[in-house]
Formats: sequence, C-alpha cells, structure tokens
Amino acid sequence: MAVENQRRTVRGVVVSDKMDKTIVVRTERLVPHPKYRKFTRKYTKYHAHDAQNAARAGDLVELVQTRPLSKLKRWRLLEILRVAPLGEVSAEEEAAQ
Repeated sequence: MAVENQRRTVRGVVVSDKMDKTIVVRTERLVPHPKYRKFTRKYTKYHAHDAQNAARAGDLVELVQTRPLSKLKRWRLLEILRVAPLGEVSAEEEAAQ
C-alpha cells in the first residue's frame, strides 16, 4: 500500500502577522529531561505563507510543509482552526510594550 503526497502538518498559534502574505507560528512540544524525566516545554517558530492574509495574531492554525518559498518559508497555511477574540493581546506583544 503506497502512501502518496502525505505531507507533514503542525498546529500552532500565530505570534506575528505583520509581514505581507507571511505569518510566524509558534508550536509547542513537551520534552522529558534525560535524567530527571521532568517534562519541559520547547517552542519552535515557523514562517508560513498566508496568501490571503487571513490569519491574525492569536489564531490557532494548521500548517502543511511545502517547497521552499523564500529564505525562511517552508510551510503553507492549511486552515485556521480557532480565531482569536478581538482585542486580545498575546503575551509576546504585551512583553514588548
């Protein structure tokens, strides 16, 4: 049974939508400490292509891996899973101010 065109997907929260047709998405994973087995949170930021500029900061989105679109963009916006409430400021934006 051959699986064709199955691409890697990730879910995360949009932390920046200031660029044209580009969003920055932060994903989170839990990693156990090698000795103590306590789980710590690790974060990764992905630059993704958003052709319609539909996603806004705070939205929960799903990305799909694609061909290189620029120096940093290797992901495309697949869908917006949850829209952030209006007027909500993310923790990163609040820290910057």
